[in-house]
Amino acid sequence: MKYLFVICFLFQIYSTSANAQSYKYHTVKKGETVFSISQTYSIDEEDIYKYNPDAKEGIGINEKLVIPIDASTSQPEAGSSVSFKEHTVKKKETLYSLSKEYDVSVDEIKRYNKQLYSKELQMGETIRIPQGAARSNSMIAENTPKPAPVSKPKESQITKTREHIVLPKETKYGIARKYGMTLKELEAINPRVEELQPGMMIRVGTDVLEDEPVIITDDRFRFYEVKPQETLFSLTRRFGVSIDSLKQLNPALKDGLKFGMVLKVPENPDGKNTDDEDYTGSGELANTKMDLSNSINNRSTKEIVLMLPYHLNKIEEDSIETYRNSIMNERVVRISLDFYSGVLMAIDKAKSMGISTNLKVYDTRQSASDVANVINANDFSNVDAVIGPLLQTPTEAAAARLESKNIPVINPLSNRSMRGYQNLFQSVPTEEFMKNAMLEFISRNSAGKNVIIVADGKAFKIKSELSSILPSARVVTPTDNYVSDAALAGTLTAGKNLVILESDNINVVSSTTSALNRLAREHDITLLTTNKTNAFENDIISNNHLGNLKFHYPSVDKEYDNTATEKFNERYVERFNIEPNRYALRGYDLTLDILLRLASAEDLYDSFERYPGFTEYYESKFHYMPNPEGGFTNDAIYLLKLNKDLTISEANDL
Repeated sequence: MKYLFVICFLFQIYSTSANAQSYKYHTVKKGETVFSISQTYSIDEEDIYKYNPDAKEGIGINEKLVIPIDASTSQPEAGSSVSFKEHTVKKKETLYSLSKEYDVSVDEIKRYNKQLYSKELQMGETIRIPQGAARSNSMIAENTPKPAPVSKPKESQITKTREHIVLPKETKYGIARKYGMTLKELEAINPRVEELQPGMMIRVGTDVLEDEPVIITDDRFRFYEVKPQETLFSLTRRFGVSIDSLKQLNPALKDGLKFGMVLKVPENPDGKNTDDEDYTGSGELANTKMDLSNSINNRSTKEIVLMLPYHLNKIEEDSIETYRNSIMNERVVRISLDFYSGVLMAIDKAKSMGISTNLKVYDTRQSASDVANVINANDFSNVDAVIGPLLQTPTEAAAARLESKNIPVINPLSNRSMRGYQNLFQSVPTEEFMKNAMLEFISRNSAGKNVIIVADGKAFKIKSELSSILPSARVVTPTDNYVSDAALAGTLTAGKNLVILESDNINVVSSTTSALNRLAREHDITLLTTNKTNAFENDIISNNHLGNLKFHYPSVDKEYDNTATEKFNERYVERFNIEPNRYALRGYDLTLDILLRLASAEDLYDSFERYPGFTEYYESKFHYMPNPEGGFTNDAIYLLKLNKDLTISEANDL
């Protein structure tokens, strides 16, 4: 998903509007003249003289010239040889369904309705549909040079300076970013300059990109000054981008983030500032718990389809008992039945709130072809939501076939990144979300503490990420899958020590936690991980050791609380003669959330607009965010802490 995001985001970076004006620096090579340079860029000589008046006296080798680039010369205008049809968006229509209806690509629709690059299609919105051969031109993206490395941002005082001629539409933020300076540093060496004017000469630092990338005037981006205590991870959450995308926009970040640095960041949908409290993508409301039971206003019967692998084909007329015995050996079937029991409990709960449900259940047999057969053989036109299938491939098959109808397909249990269908909802946060949430927690809490990273060879990727955001951290590498007391003791200090353990090897986890438990008698140690692998759950790993080390980890579900679920447990045992397990509770939480969203809004999509906060039930919470490549993912994650008394609580900042 990260790499797809990077690709999509870079496409937005380089797709400029038809009237955008761009500039770049050209370094004069041996034998070049103003005329030959003008021919290279398909501009007049006067255009070069306009921005480089000294060039009239001659140009020299390695001299830098400002070259104006009119983006309209490399991308056809919206009105040229292309006709349009206006279309008013109807309920449940998507870009995909419109592209099929009008036989154009999604990219073509976005090209002539540029607001769709940064926000979702809205019901009632009027958009232009291109008719005829309208194909995008990617010339700018192909010809745009990649940013060269930038030297490390300077300290608070600039000692060496050079002259800079202000170009049209340049700002202090843009110039500071170009030369790797903070805004205060730029203003300090230009104390008399209050407002910039084109052609004005100002002083700047001497560090500049060797080959300055094209400077695109584009209202989808703005400049942002880094505030104290902000981290790369808090910025990615604030602006809804990945770390890789932020670094692509700001090459100087390769040397680290610092207070006062000026960054280029994406503008938010509808021009909303990320500092606004009502911005649904982030901010306070995204962290507000919503109780949808108080907002029920849609009393229509909810049409729900449940698609799970039951393998009912294995049941013969006289072999019910045989099937009952065989499912004990089929984990996926057992999970499906437990989940189904939770769904039934949620429907009963919704009924007590006045929400009626018509549930249809289909057997997918863990097969994409069976999913296709079910959808082809049944009427899905009035379905409000499909829950399931369990596995990735059947889920994608269901979403692909129901996307044109805009019917939501909610995967209940998989944490794998899936293809970007517009109607696909992943209710379990992906491992990438889990990792990034923990990385942000670590980044936020590492200041003033001694950080040690223990990672084996398989964890080289996360070790690299940790070392990138924590450059002063010490690294301990296991020897023959073993970590000794001595190896760890040499890295600990008298203050607070954060040890980040990344491994799925039982021996590495066991030796590290045992050694740290002994060293914790004389040191303040907190143990953390970005991925609580199965190795941490092994019987040879002492929970007492993990409790003594205040073990912190990310989780999809919070700890099962018998007290909080006492009444639910009683009702469940009365109905099924067995205690509910985590899959039954997951079925209950997910289904009740879907029914309450449908009952408190026009449809599932509308509920996200009306209620930007998160919902929470017995074990799970839900906050769906749009994926750049399509669909939605739940990003609501628990950061948990194992206490000395072996109780589990939500982690607060250290």
